[in-house]
Amino acid sequence: MVLLMLRLGLTAFGGPAAHIAMLREAVVVKRKWITEQQFLDYLAVVNLIPGPNSTELVMHVSFEKAGWRGLWLGGAAFIVPAASLTLLFAWLYQEFGTTPVGIGILAGIKPVVIAVIAQAIWGLLRPALKTSSLSAVAFLAVMGYLLGLNELLILIGLVLAHFFLTRAKTVAALEPISLWLLFGLFLKIGATLYGSGYVLLAYLKNEFVTRGWLTEPQLLAAVAIGQLTPGPVFSSATFVGFQIAGVSGAILATIGIFLPAFLFVWATHSWLEKLRSIPWTSRLLDAVGAAALGLMVGVALVLARDAIVDMTTALIALLSAVALVRFKVNSTWLILTGAFLGVLYSLT
Repeated sequence: MVLLMLRLGLTAFGGPAAHIAMLREAVVVKRKWITEQQFLDYLAVVNLIPGPNSTELVMHVSFEKAGWRGLWLGGAAFIVPAASLTLLFAWLYQEFGTTPVGIGILAGIKPVVIAVIAQAIWGLLRPALKTSSLSAVAFLAVMGYLLGLNELLILIGLVLAHFFLTRAKTVAALEPISLWLLFGLFLKIGATLYGSGYVLLAYLKNEFVTRGWLTEPQLLAAVAIGQLTPGPVFSSATFVGFQIAGVSGAILATIGIFLPAFLFVWATHSWLEKLRSIPWTSRLLDAVGAAALGLMVGVALVLARDAIVDMTTALIALLSAVALVRFKVNSTWLILTGAFLGVLYSLT
């Protein structure tokens, strides 16, 4: 189990939607550690608690597979590779800045990620959209996301609507920062942040740029590197911590932002089965799962718009989809191939 999460942490490029897709392929389709319904229930719950959703999903699966030891070891195995690579990139950024090769790698990976996400969405459609009302929830979530509505508002609004309908039928002055204050700020972010890496961008801007501890270019580089590296996008915290307080800052920032996720998963995992057994909470879980799937579709459409920009990237996406569906090629190899093609593309 730990080796699988470590491999995902090293190869799961593309953000939360891609992480969820690769995790489902590994633990539901291939290894059958959990059922589709369990996976959807975990997906529903992580959308109701703060923190990095895909990382918390990894923790839930690890908890189910190997108890509390699995929770901590599986979660750490997924987080540490991304945080370590981000720390390396943070140092390279300070020393040398960004490189064209890195941009090329990302351009090659993105179309593959789109294919991986699309495959996961297709596999989840039948178990998630069991009724016409759940299909409507998913459709409205897609529309809401594409219209730019807040993800949390989409989830809460659609879940409550489904429940009742089915039931009825400025820049501050620079101030000094200590390591413990840095840790506390990231702990607060990890304990209160809902949504995607773009929401993290707003949090980091408010907590660090407005206080004068981080510049706008550093903030944008932090989020870009969080997207470039595999594993959780929240590893951007490692980059910010390094820019502010070196290696010690990077370590404390990483622990601070991820620690609440471990605690939230530990607190919620044990009562999931009970929630599923109660009719009205079971309906809530179904609605959250449908809305979360709709948000995944919305994310995939937005990512596709940015990833598929010419015939080359369209061909990479198409061939990746064929390799996944027809030949069952492991997504890890496809991502590495995409990265290699991206490097070649950047050198031409």
